Amino acid sequence: MINDEKPIVYSCSGCSNVAQLANDIAVIMDREGLAKMSCIAGVGGDVKKLVRIAKSGKDILAIDGCRLNCVKNTLARHGVEPTWHVELTELGIKKREGESCPASDYHKALNYTYQAMDLIPVKDITPAPMRLVANN
Repeated sequence: MINDEKPIVYSCSGCSNVAQLANDIAVIMDREGLAKMSCIAGVGGDVKKLVRIAKSGKDILAIDGCRLNCVKNTLARHGVEPTWHVELTELGIKKREGESCPASDYHKALNYTYQAMDLIPVKDITPAPMRLVANN
């Protein structure tokens, strides 16, 4: 995939566990070279350069944490409809304040997102049990 062909990914950046999970997925996709992350707050703030990116006609992945769908609604304000939209609470992940998601939720959300985009599923990211070895 050439850089210009990468889809743009926008994520929720709210305070809840699912908001932060949405952002983490977008960061992972950006760092792995699967998408180019852009700033949804800038689109919402009508920053011309960022609105231009959103309206560029490139494929867009919008990752929302919950049913408020802030990312999708922010894009809609500018007449932009995402190619793919993922709402993490639809996966059965409960929205909570003041805590993070367990690794199993990361795995579920990444796999769902990658499958929605016809990408290769993520390998199991659940850490293997640790073995303690005594130093004698």
